[in-house]
Amino acid sequence: MSQQRQYFGTDGIRGRVGRAPMTPDFALHLGWAAGRVLAPQGDAMVLIGKDTRVSGYMFESALEAGLSAAGVDIRLLGPMPTPAIAYLTRTFRAAAGIVISASHNPFADNGFKFFSTSGNKLPDAVEQAIEAQLQKPLRTVDSSALGKVERVVDAAGRYIEFCKSTISTGIDLHGMRIVVDCAHGATYAVAPPVFEELGAEVIAVGVEPDGFNINEGCGALHPDQLGAIVRAEKADLGIALDGDGDRLIMVDHRGNIVDGDQILGIIALERHRTGMLQGGVVGTQMSNLGLEQALQSAGIAFERAAVGDRYVLEALQARGWSVGGESSGHLLCLDRSSTGDGIIAALQVLEIIFTTGRSLADLSGCMEKYPQRMVNVPIEASTPASKILTSEPVARALNTAHARLADKGRVLLRPSGTEPLVRVMVEGQNEALVNEVVDDLADAVRSAAEALVN
Repeated sequence: MSQQRQYFGTDGIRGRVGRAPMTPDFALHLGWAAGRVLAPQGDAMVLIGKDTRVSGYMFESALEAGLSAAGVDIRLLGPMPTPAIAYLTRTFRAAAGIVISASHNPFADNGFKFFSTSGNKLPDAVEQAIEAQLQKPLRTVDSSALGKVERVVDAAGRYIEFCKSTISTGIDLHGMRIVVDCAHGATYAVAPPVFEELGAEVIAVGVEPDGFNINEGCGALHPDQLGAIVRAEKADLGIALDGDGDRLIMVDHRGNIVDGDQILGIIALERHRTGMLQGGVVGTQMSNLGLEQALQSAGIAFERAAVGDRYVLEALQARGWSVGGESSGHLLCLDRSSTGDGIIAALQVLEIIFTTGRSLADLSGCMEKYPQRMVNVPIEASTPASKILTSEPVARALNTAHARLADKGRVLLRPSGTEPLVRVMVEGQNEALVNEVVDDLADAVRSAAEALVN
């Protein structure tokens, strides 16, 4: 069993800038500790990339100093998508890649993600070793062994070419009009050229980062805006990425949102039809029941992992499968990239549109999307969520919910991994029934939580 980690969560280290651990002195120490663990002999190289948050400058400098103090050379990539850093870490044969990003969070947050030399997220044991090293005083190597710093000037071009290489060489997007929303984030300089160089007419939005507007009312978190632009521009479809480029939400020509579950269904079903699907598909506990039913009707195995692309990746690797993802837009095609990549996932869909001649609106009808609603019930931080979920009132309400939904829906109760909340999710064919059941369950959870406090 892995030890409890103090800093690393399910997706690296993240928090509010200026509050521990997201401070420059911590970043300095983290850079040194990571250098000592990932390149213990020195004489190695680590890549650093970042998104467009204003705090990225500060943390980049601090990490750079810490790595140099450990005797590790640094290559600076500048603003680059998270999956690009995973790819470049692999191709540079670097000891590691570090991403300074808080992904879909607002600009006031930031974080650190790490990739191994193979372009995968670090194993738990390595993260624990870095945390253990953080407990030791920082000791600088001899001046003759300090790490040197260089900027990689062609990082964007390398990644653009890699993205284009993930689809067949005969794919030509001429005649296609696409709106690409980069969320004022790390993809602003790379995503539009990828689609333009494949022949598409690109209307780029969310490409004016100022350090503060990342994810603000745009991108994968706010696809409604993209839908309005697609309709106004009479575009064929829209592509919405998040701040660090690892999420994808799409919009069809009518402005309708096509979420991660639908995109996953499109990719998996077409690969199955053409004999290219390796094994089955991994979703999460939040994946829509309609996706599961559509895949199973086609004879495709479907398994649910815990929420988080880290767990989807682990499940795929354990089974030797290649396709998985989350409804939020984290989509993995492991035969194309070692991590979730919004641009690459979008290219897989565009290739399907090109080869089948079907529109995104038509393709997205591959599954019936069941109405789904989630309610977050606040609880006292000191109250164990497990006691609430196993209480008699909640058990009774849960039995009633299952009986009312029968085999036409499902229920998920789970504690939040980051906040003092219990998440209550219900989905089913009947939206009115879903709303009634989720409200009743949330009331039961709320009452049980209050009873434990009193």
